[in-house]
Amino acid sequence: MPDSRKQLLPFAAMSAAYFAHIGFFNPYLPLWLKDMGLGLLAISVLTSVQAATRLFAPYAWGALSDRTGERVKLLRLGAVVAFASACLLWLDWGPVGLGLVLLVMFTHTSSMMPMSEAAMAHLVSQGGGFDTKRYGRVRLWGSLGFLVTVFVAGAWFQAFGMQHFPGWTVFSLGAVLLSAFWLPDLKEAVHAEHVHLPVGPVLRQKPVRWFFTAAFFHVLSHIGIYVFFSLYLDALGYSKTMIGVLWAVSVAVEIVWFFTQSRWLPRLPLTAWLVACSAAMVLRMALTTLWADVLWVLLLAQAIHALTFAAHHTACIALLSHHFPGRLRGRGQALYTVIAYGFPGVLGGLLGGVLSERWGLQSVFAASVLTSLVATAAAYKVWRLQHPRTAVTRAAS
Repeated sequence: MPDSRKQLLPFAAMSAAYFAHIGFFNPYLPLWLKDMGLGLLAISVLTSVQAATRLFAPYAWGALSDRTGERVKLLRLGAVVAFASACLLWLDWGPVGLGLVLLVMFTHTSSMMPMSEAAMAHLVSQGGGFDTKRYGRVRLWGSLGFLVTVFVAGAWFQAFGMQHFPGWTVFSLGAVLLSAFWLPDLKEAVHAEHVHLPVGPVLRQKPVRWFFTAAFFHVLSHIGIYVFFSLYLDALGYSKTMIGVLWAVSVAVEIVWFFTQSRWLPRLPLTAWLVACSAAMVLRMALTTLWADVLWVLLLAQAIHALTFAAHHTACIALLSHHFPGRLRGRGQALYTVIAYGFPGVLGGLLGGVLSERWGLQSVFAASVLTSLVATAAAYKVWRLQHPRTAVTRAAS
C-alpha cells in the first residue's frame, strides 16, 4: 500500500468516528431535549449553541494551526476536552447548566473538522491540483459513520427511550478521541515569509466574497433539516425508527456521490456546481414544505441530499483549497465554518424557533425555500465572475 494511502487511513477513521457522533447527536438532540420537557424555543436556543461556537472557535483554532502547523496535536487536545465534557451530560444541570456544558463541548468539536479537513487537503493537494477522487474516498467514511448511527440510534431510542442519549455521546466521542491519536503526527513546514500571511487580500476578491455569500445562504437553507427536521417528522406522526430511515436515505446517497464524484465533478466548473446544488436545494425545501406527509415524496427530497450537501461540500472544499493555499488553508477552512455554518446556524436556529412557535414547524421549511433562492442567485454571481479553474476541478487519476 502506498505511503500516501496509509497516511489517509487514519483520516478516514477520524471522519467515520466524528460523523458517527454527529449522526446520532444532531438528529436526536432536539428529541432528547423535548423528552426532558423543554419547549420549542428552549430547544432551538440549546441546539443553536453548537452554531454559536462556530462563530469564534474554528477561526481561533485555525489561525493557531496555521501559525504552528500543529493541526493534529491541536485536534487531539480538542478531542480530550470534548470527551470530558460529554461525561458531564449524565448530570442534571438544568437548561442553563446544560447550555454551558454544551458550550464547552461544542467549542472543541466545532474545530475538529476544519483542522482535519485542512490537514487532509494538504495531503490530497500535492502537485497543484485538488484530488477529488482521493478526497471523496476518505470523506465517504464519514458518511458511513453517520449512516450507521442515525439508523441504529433511531431504532435504539424507539425501543428504549431517549434517556440513553448521554451514553451514546460519551461512547461516540470516545471513538473520536481514539481516532485522533491514530492520526499521523504531521506538521506542515513553517516558512518565515508565510507565518504572518494576511487573509484580507483574499477576502477582498469579488469571487471569494460572493462564494461566502452563496455558502451562507445555502447552509442557512439546510438549518431547517439540521435542527427541526426530526421534530417536524415527529409532529407528523413518523416513528423514531422511520425518522432514522429518512436521515439514512440522505446519507446513503451522499456516500454514493462521494464514491463516484471524480466521474461527475470534472464535467462542470466548480462554480457551476454551486449553482446546480443551490437550485436543487430550492426543489428539496419545496418538496419538504408541501408534501412531507407523503412518504415517497419525502424520500425523493432526502435523496436530493447528494447534491445539496455532498456535491456542494466537495465543490466548496476544492474552491477553498484553491483560494486559501498553504499557510492560509487553516484560516480558509475556519472562515468557511464560521460564515457558512456558524452564523447561519445561530440565525437559522433562533429564527426557526420563533417561526415554529408562531406558525408551526412547516413555516421553517417554507422560509428555507426563500433562502435557497438567494443562495442560487449568489452562486450564479460566482459562476459569472470566475472562469473555470481546471487545476482545481481535475481529479487525479
